[in-house]
Amino acid sequence: MSHTPLPMDLSSTEAPQHGFRGEREAPSDRPLLPQALTVAVSRESGSRGILIAKRVAKQLKWPFYDQETLEYTAQEGHLTQQIFNQLSESQMDWVEQRLEQLIASKGISDNQAIHQLARVVLAIGVRGEAVILGRGAGCLLPSPSTLYVRVIAPLADRIAFLSQLERLTPEQAAEQVRLRDERRSQFVYAHFRRQHVDLYQFDLLLNSSQLGEEICSAVVAEAAQRKQAAWLSSAQTPDDMEPDLL
Repeated sequence: MSHTPLPMDLSSTEAPQHGFRGEREAPSDRPLLPQALTVAVSRESGSRGILIAKRVAKQLKWPFYDQETLEYTAQEGHLTQQIFNQLSESQMDWVEQRLEQLIASKGISDNQAIHQLARVVLAIGVRGEAVILGRGAGCLLPSPSTLYVRVIAPLADRIAFLSQLERLTPEQAAEQVRLRDERRSQFVYAHFRRQHVDLYQFDLLLNSSQLGEEICSAVVAEAAQRKQAAWLSSAQTPDDMEPDLL
């Protein structure tokens, strides 16, 4: 799916009297930013969220970024630079302006490592057509151009899945589920002041035990395509976008 630039309507600088508004400026050829939609997936531990996110990326033919990839890229300067080298000047400006908005509104902690991680996520998001798992991507990217998904499952099913996946005893798996959920919740709250129990921040809440991986991924992919179409057909521009910190 290609990134299609959209024109931006510009009003005249001053409206004369008698109802005449003068000549409008020609539409700008500056592209809509972000250029396309990003899918941001968060999940309960053991809910098969990573498998669903990978399926979505495969169905949409978009790149997939997980927690380890994002953190490693943010820590390795040459990898970060490779991502930034793919951006235009206007896209780089958007990344820095978005980060400044988040800092000013207290939507992100005062932590330089987190700021660098945020730059990587925003650099991916400004181009769009990507699936990002975890690391607060949904807290960083603007909601009009992001599909924010939460994958859940009953505790017993999550314990059973993790036990089978990592060959743990049920007791070990239960402890791992608890610890991982706790770490993720602490990370999101400490750095983005969000809580996963606030369900209204998500576009989609999917119970993988009820629906299964195939249906969950199909629902997300369909929603992503439809929300992307709505985003690309909108008349919003970077200047019009309010500091929406979903």
